Amino acid sequence: MKTKILLKESEMPTHWYNVVADMPNPPTPPLGPDGQPVGPDALAAIFPEEIIKQEVSSDRWIKIPEEVREVLRLWRPSPLFRAHRLEKMLNTPAKIFYKNESVSPAGSHKPNTAVAQAYYNKQAGIKKLTTETGAGQWGCSLALAGQMFGLEVEVFMVKVSYGQKPYRRTMMRTWGANVHASPTNLTESGRSILAKDPNSEGSLGVAISEAVEIAANRPDTNYALGSVLNHVLLHQTIIGEEAKKQMSMVGEYPDMVFAPCGGGSNFGGIAFPFFADKAAGKQVELIAVEPTSCPTLTKGTYAYDFGDAIGLTPLMKMYTLGHDFMPPGIHAGGLRYHGDSALISQLYNEGLLGAVAVPQTETFESGVLFAKSEGIVPAPESTHAIAAVIREAKRCAETGEAKTLLFNLSGHGHFDMTSYDRFFAGELEDYEYPDEAIKESLKHLPQVG
Repeated sequence: MKTKILLKESEMPTHWYNVVADMPNPPTPPLGPDGQPVGPDALAAIFPEEIIKQEVSSDRWIKIPEEVREVLRLWRPSPLFRAHRLEKMLNTPAKIFYKNESVSPAGSHKPNTAVAQAYYNKQAGIKKLTTETGAGQWGCSLALAGQMFGLEVEVFMVKVSYGQKPYRRTMMRTWGANVHASPTNLTESGRSILAKDPNSEGSLGVAISEAVEIAANRPDTNYALGSVLNHVLLHQTIIGEEAKKQMSMVGEYPDMVFAPCGGGSNFGGIAFPFFADKAAGKQVELIAVEPTSCPTLTKGTYAYDFGDAIGLTPLMKMYTLGHDFMPPGIHAGGLRYHGDSALISQLYNEGLLGAVAVPQTETFESGVLFAKSEGIVPAPESTHAIAAVIREAKRCAETGEAKTLLFNLSGHGHFDMTSYDRFFAGELEDYEYPDEAIKESLKHLPQVG
């Protein structure tokens, strides 16, 4: 038995929800190298005007252009399911729901913002977009969106994922993108990293540096980011908006909402629309789930830091492990980021969001259990949310508490079979990043005021 909850195409949201409107305190401003707040003009070298307006907006609702909605209709609204078989397998009184974002052409939630960003850049007369990608889901999504709007796309893919996930780079090339294993010799940023460590596996911070460098030096080129920044999380709120409508259709509301969290687009996308209810007095827990090997929220420091590894971006106040933090080559490549969204970081620091970290083998065990019960093989990033939900469902089984749990199934694992093979062979190891190594990395935080 499976409950599938669908919205009509006409019920797809017409506006994105901006969490800034309901935050108890104004967002902390980005800073320049001198430690002084920077205005929107500082972003003009790599972003179009409409994206910059969204980045600094405090309006509660921002209209989704019809040209964007037309593309999103290829797969949206995405389905919401109740996981009856998983509940039965866990023998839990908890009700488990999941929003299935793996139904997009790229196989994840990432096209929700890729399509919007490609549209705004096309409107601004931009010819080319550069970006980074970890597991490849974002790179695939921007390659798809670039093809939809006639833009050239250049992707710097974290080297460890470039090797682990060859078919994702093949997808990007199928949609016309150029893909490089980062760090490369194509940029000053990449060359500086390789000079320090010729065998560097790369990181999202390094790949961001390379992509930003290319975009900043070409007037016909802009940069597109798949997570972290305010406008990216804004575009992803279509997930949570749809989920709220779908749960109300069956008379349900979650006690807890879970999602994987690397830079924050996945978590913010489903959780922020529910935060609006929380701000209005509704009781709901919003839980970000991260790997123990890259524990940004659970072990990081709330401080100003660069969003990239080299220091090309403005300083953002966020939970960080240090911009030169080099995470191990775990298989959830999309969660290997040293920092986190400034909005998520601020709300977490104010005690309004929760966070947990889970080890790698537990996530794959949970992913296999989910596949056996629900039939979908989840991406390694998504297995983190599944692991946290299973933990909570087991607690409910012990206590008899009948909670309603919702999580974002952010992508499928069809191109992650090598990772699953290694799990079945017993070759995956749990890695908890040492406190001493984190402290060493944090010594290099920029000194601000």
